[in-house]
Amino acid sequence: MSMVRHRAARVAAGFTVVAALLAAGCSGDSDNATTTTRKPRPVSTTTTPSVEVDAALTVEVSDMKYSPAQATVKVGQTVTWKFSDKAPHNVQGIGDKAMGINSPIIDKGEWSYTFTQPGTYRYLCSLHPEMRGQITVE
Repeated sequence: MSMVRHRAARVAAGFTVVAALLAAGCSGDSDNATTTTRKPRPVSTTTTPSVEVDAALTVEVSDMKYSPAQATVKVGQTVTWKFSDKAPHNVQGIGDKAMGINSPIIDKGEWSYTFTQPGTYRYLCSLHPEMRGQITVE
């Protein structure tokens, strides 16, 4: 499958999730709103299982924002997003460089990503696109 078709399939799947949440009622104030918690998937990295990855940064996901919203790490370091908000969120990379950044939708818990290439990686919450962040890898 070409990269363009793969990206288009991911975008279509994201829209499907958003549409389903909107149809179910995205507000946390509703008594009949239900939330599904999915456990974070393990992150695949280019390191071997016997090599420990240097944990560099924890990004808090609460109050409808990523904190810190911008940060800098070194190549090979891991960023962990810790979810503890009233609403579910995810971490979705923006642009071709950030295609591998794609967490599941999470209510509570953590998801990590190891950055193996230098550059600037922008991301957002696909459920709440006003929530945005950026990781610079040196």
